[in-house]
Amino acid sequence: EIEFTDIIAQPVAFSAIIPGLGFLRDVMTEPFLVHWQIRDGWATSAEIPGVRIPGAPFMGVSGVAPSAAQLAAWTAREQRVIDKGGLAFPPDPAGAVPTGPCGIAGLRTLPPRENGGNFDVKQLTKGSKLFLPVLKEGGLFSTGDGHFAQGDGEVCVTAVEMGATAVVRFKVHKGLANSRKFTSPVFSRTSYFIDPRYAVPERFLGVMGMPIDQAGEIEAENLTLACRNAVLNMMELLQERGFNRQQAYVICSVAVDLRISNVVDVPNYVVSALLPEAIFDAD
Repeated sequence: EIEFTDIIAQPVAFSAIIPGLGFLRDVMTEPFLVHWQIRDGWATSAEIPGVRIPGAPFMGVSGVAPSAAQLAAWTAREQRVIDKGGLAFPPDPAGAVPTGPCGIAGLRTLPPRENGGNFDVKQLTKGSKLFLPVLKEGGLFSTGDGHFAQGDGEVCVTAVEMGATAVVRFKVHKGLANSRKFTSPVFSRTSYFIDPRYAVPERFLGVMGMPIDQAGEIEAENLTLACRNAVLNMMELLQERGFNRQQAYVICSVAVDLRISNVVDVPNYVVSALLPEAIFDAD
């Protein structure tokens, strides 16, 4: 058990559209950088004027070390994704920190796994508890990737990315992980992860996405397409308000929450995108 007793934000942050990454990487191909100033619980930027993002600091990456057997198995299964034409990244000595053996045999930190990692769950703010299995002696917990705020989805591949100091408390529950029939991380809270006006949110604009392609054909039960359409539709609504396409994409990443509205109304599942209107309120 890892309890986040405090997460202290630094006063500057950034968001970026990075070519080749992100949910809409096939259509959002130009780089774009946003510099955020963090003050009094809000993030503002000259690159996206008229927007204030309420803070809910959390750590995007938290994990424990895998066993040697898991390291080998997970490396192999990610290579199979690549072999089938999927997007995954093999070990890369050039980009590893530290260099050397970690870059040759270590797992990339982009995807989360059963041991935790880069899951980007924004509800893990101060006061949250995260439960991870101990896979090696000592656990070897690490955390990083501080986020000041994020929309559920983090669609452009970055949130409001900040430096941070995390304070955590550990507790061992012997045998708990082995007693369960699943291996995914578990997390909990006993209060709102952010002011409830923004957690719900109180005022919002929503748009739906369905698994219908540009030709008007249905790709039955395709949640990815429904999600894609929800994001594209929200970007159109933001452009109606005067934002350009890059600004709209970043706003979706840092403030818009993607929600699965139904997975039963076949063939058209629905994903909704919710835009909190409070981000446009004046100081």
